[in-house]
Amino acid sequence: MIALPRLSLLLILGLPLLSPAQPSPAPTGPTGQQESSSPLVNPPVTLSKRPAPIAESMKRRISLDIVVTGKSGNPVSGLGLNDFTLLDNGEPRSILSFRAIDTTVQKPDPPVEVILLIDTINVGSAYVAFERDEMAKFLRQNGGRLAQPVSVFMLTNDGVLAQPHPSSDGNALADGLAQIEYKVRTLRQSGGSWSRAELFQKSLRNLTSIIGAETKKPGRKLLIWASVGWPMFDNSDVSTSKGLRQYFDTIVGLSTSLREARISLYSTYSGTSLSLVDYYKTFLKGVRSPGNAGPGNLALGVLAEQSGGRTLGPDNDLAGLINSCVADATVFYTLSFDPPHADKENEYHDLKVQIGKPGLTARTTAGYYNRP
Repeated sequence: MIALPRLSLLLILGLPLLSPAQPSPAPTGPTGQQESSSPLVNPPVTLSKRPAPIAESMKRRISLDIVVTGKSGNPVSGLGLNDFTLLDNGEPRSILSFRAIDTTVQKPDPPVEVILLIDTINVGSAYVAFERDEMAKFLRQNGGRLAQPVSVFMLTNDGVLAQPHPSSDGNALADGLAQIEYKVRTLRQSGGSWSRAELFQKSLRNLTSIIGAETKKPGRKLLIWASVGWPMFDNSDVSTSKGLRQYFDTIVGLSTSLREARISLYSTYSGTSLSLVDYYKTFLKGVRSPGNAGPGNLALGVLAEQSGGRTLGPDNDLAGLINSCVADATVFYTLSFDPPHADKENEYHDLKVQIGKPGLTARTTAGYYNRP
């Protein structure tokens, strides 16, 4: 059995009143009285928006991990520096370093870490059992010999449980996974605005704790979150300048920290209404100012696609979806560039990577927040 110690949770600050994106019963407050206002939701805003102190010449340099795919959707190898054009707010940017990684030829050092996360608080118990079975199927394939080291995390009401070290022994991981005890969630999305808001808060808080732990590790990581994600909320009722600023700071912090930790986030799920699933696409555009910020920009699907990961599903072959995500660790490219001068703090820059060969698409971090 694998011992899974809890990761510590980071402190959070309060954020403004919200209204739910989906209709729900009138919320009930802590006293049991029905309340007319929406609940307070507290996503994390303690993530650093500035990199740790490093050499002066490297302070502003930004590194990107890039996956290039063909029409089949599979990663493409064999590309060189001259095949890549980096656009920053539509303007070409000089590429200062470039590296092609093909794990079928040579393993990167450190290797790419794959993190499988079982979400027990945003889905029902039947789906949690399904998640465990499908993850075990993934871990035991190829005789349990994993191409990348894998960690298994579990999101519970008590926080995040995580195995101490990644392992390439899929059989041992699957055996340990079968023995993990978990507590069934006590909050439900159907329980009204207060319970939905607390699920939103708790999920983001634990994502923050994972990023904080993974930032300390070198190398690239794929965080595969087996869930459609936490409840979604509209941006429309966040109207005070203080509230908008707090959400903007949270978005900047998560975006910057995911990139600096080299985490690509993935959402994999099954059996969910497409109308609900597709709602996150409303918020995919980068947030340039506090006036455009809100809780919708913190949906799992939004964070996943903006980090260079993907949202996959619904599909009852969860093991297959995980394999599709893990393929992104086999062939990829890294490059670095220096951002231009910024006129203001947290100036948003849109990023696009173009490939000079037909039929190829590049996927990477969608943007970054620049500073003077």
